[in-house]
Amino acid sequence: MTLKKLKLRHYLNYMVIGTVTAVLAGMVLTGYKFDNSLLFLLEKIAISIILAVSLSLVVGFLGELSLGHAGFMCVGAYLGGKIAALLVPTLGNGPLTFLIALLAGGGAAAVCGIIIGIPALRLRGDYLAIVTLAFGEIVKSLFQNSSDETFGGSLGLNTPRYDKNYLFIFAFVLVLLTLMVVQNLMRSKHGRAITAIRDNEIAARATGTNVTKYKLLAFTLSAAFAGIAGVLYSYSNYTVQSMKFGYNYSIEILVMVVLGGMGSINGSIIAAALITFLNTKLATILTGDLAVLQNLFYALILIAIVIYNNAPALKGFRDKYNLSAFADKIRKSRNDPGHVKDDKAKWDVVPTKIEMNEILSVDLTPQDSSVTWEKGGPK
Repeated sequence: MTLKKLKLRHYLNYMVIGTVTAVLAGMVLTGYKFDNSLLFLLEKIAISIILAVSLSLVVGFLGELSLGHAGFMCVGAYLGGKIAALLVPTLGNGPLTFLIALLAGGGAAAVCGIIIGIPALRLRGDYLAIVTLAFGEIVKSLFQNSSDETFGGSLGLNTPRYDKNYLFIFAFVLVLLTLMVVQNLMRSKHGRAITAIRDNEIAARATGTNVTKYKLLAFTLSAAFAGIAGVLYSYSNYTVQSMKFGYNYSIEILVMVVLGGMGSINGSIIAAALITFLNTKLATILTGDLAVLQNLFYALILIAIVIYNNAPALKGFRDKYNLSAFADKIRKSRNDPGHVKDDKAKWDVVPTKIEMNEILSVDLTPQDSSVTWEKGGPK
C-alpha cells in the first residue's frame, strides 16, 4: 500500500489513543505519581471503550440487537479472575499471569458466544434480544449462587489487584488491539459481507454470502472482547460481584453504541469515554442525600445529548459547528489563492532561455522582398 492510498482518518483513533498512552506511560516510568482516582478512571474508560467497540460489531455493523454483553463480560471476569488468583502464588502477580488470565477469560467468553450464537442467531430483532438478555441473567445467577470455594457465591470472588500505576497502560494497549481487529475486519471482504447482511440479509444470501458464518464470526469476536474487558475489570477491582453484570449494565453499554452512532467506531469510543466520565464524576459529586439524584442527572444529560444529535431543528447548527466543518474550513483556507505569498511560477522566478523582452521584440516582417503578401496568404 502506497502512502497516497493511506487515509489519515482511518488511523486517527490509533494515533490519538497511542499518543495519550505513550505520554502517560512515559510520565509514570519517569516517576510521576498520578492521583489514584484518575488512574481508576482511566482503567474504567479503557474497559468501557473495549465493551462499546466490541458491541458495535454486533449492533452497529451486523444490525442485530444483543442485550447479553454484560453476561459475556461476567464470564471473563469470573474465570479470568479465578485463574489469576490460582496462578499468583506460583507465578506472581506479573504480566505472565495477566496474559494467561486474558486468554482464559476471552476464550471462555468466545466459547459461550459460539454456544449461544448457533441457535440464537437464527432469530432476529426482539427475539434475539430476549435470548441474549436471558443468557446474561442466567450467567449472573449461576455465579451468584455458586459455592464460596469456587467463585465466592453472593459475596463475590476475591481477585488480585494489579499495580494501579501500570494497569491502565495494559488496558489501553488492549484498546488498540481491539481497534486493530475490529477495524481491519470491517475494512476487509468479511466486513463488507457483514454490512451486506445488515443492509439486506435476503440479498446477501442470494449472492452466496454465508449468513450464519458471518453472524457467528461477529458474535464470537464481540463476546471474546467482552470477556477480555471482564478480565480487566477483575484486575481493576479486589472483588468481582455478579450483581454488577446485570441488565442495566448491558443497557448502559448499548447506550454507548447508540449514542456514538450505529456503525461508528470513533463515535463509540467518544461516547464510552464520555458516559464513563459522567458516571464517575456524578458519583463523586452527588454524595450523601444527593446520591439519589445521580441517575436523574445522568438521564437528563443523555436526553440532552440525544436531542442535540437527532433534532431536525438543530441540523443547521450541527452542520456548521462540528469537527468535520472545522477541518474543511482549515483545508479551504490553506488552498485559498488569496493567501499565497510566493508564486513560484512568476516570470521573474522561473528560469527561461529566452527573455520576455526578446519575445515581445521579434520582428515579424518578411525579409524576402520577392514574396508579396495579399489577403489569403503569400503569393
